[in-house]
Amino acid sequence: MQREALVDLNAFAVVAEERSFTRASVRLGTSQSAISYAVRRLEDRLGVRLLHRTTRSVAPTEAGQLLLETLRTSFEEISEQLSFIERLGSEPSGTIRISTPEHAFKTVLWPKLSSFLMRHSSINVEVDLNAGDVDIVDERFDLGVRLGGEVPRDMVAVPLGSELRMAVVASPEYFSERERPSTPYDLSNHLCINYRRPMTGRVVPWVFSLGNKKTRLRVGGQLTFNNMAAALNAARGGHGVAYVPEDYVNTDLESGQLERVLSEWCAPYPGFHLYYANRRQPSAALALLITALKLPTAVNAA
Repeated sequence: MQREALVDLNAFAVVAEERSFTRASVRLGTSQSAISYAVRRLEDRLGVRLLHRTTRSVAPTEAGQLLLETLRTSFEEISEQLSFIERLGSEPSGTIRISTPEHAFKTVLWPKLSSFLMRHSSINVEVDLNAGDVDIVDERFDLGVRLGGEVPRDMVAVPLGSELRMAVVASPEYFSERERPSTPYDLSNHLCINYRRPMTGRVVPWVFSLGNKKTRLRVGGQLTFNNMAAALNAARGGHGVAYVPEDYVNTDLESGQLERVLSEWCAPYPGFHLYYANRRQPSAALALLITALKLPTAVNAA
């Protein structure tokens, strides 16, 4: 858009808001004749009257009111963007609140967050460790972390790490007394250690996939925990079969403390995502942190 057109739009908006060429000239610091000329030029360009003019008053026409409402929104957005750009010139500051599951915090969030905080001493971060079922808008968090398939649909989602897999594991002592399962359905003959999500109270089903075969099982056993680490300790102690994220047990598998079964049935699934409300413009500090944490490609949660 040419500079002349922007001048005319601004002149019209001020006259329409002030309902006066005199007050508009004072506000803009220019002559009434210059403002009148700009408005007439805009009306000629659009081919429609924008203002009703009498000797006593000035008021927008229907077309003028529609244009004024459009300009108000556009000018507000431009003003916000200019303010944001101005803030980029100084060191961002403030407090950012993050809600995240403990597993995500340890594996993908903290390594990046630690480095970020070393570089930006004016930014404070408050981290709430939970099971990932928090409503970040109601609880006034700036950012949340969940698995990709669990991010609320109205949020902006940003990948934090690569895909994940689950692992079905038990101790060598446990398997020494029982036949190892060769399909998920064989788990009905085993003591399975369940996990109940603390926030929702729901017991997590065991999900398996192999080619076109997919199944979600409700398994049975003596033990149910609301803490994944506790479930894993029970498996190490020979109390049954646990269904846990693969990276929880890599060390145990290497040492032989745990053994894995049904590996081919545990397909990859979307990893942890950072997510936030779809607001017009995050603060400079929040925008900086999102950029530092995310993988190269952002996605919509819809």
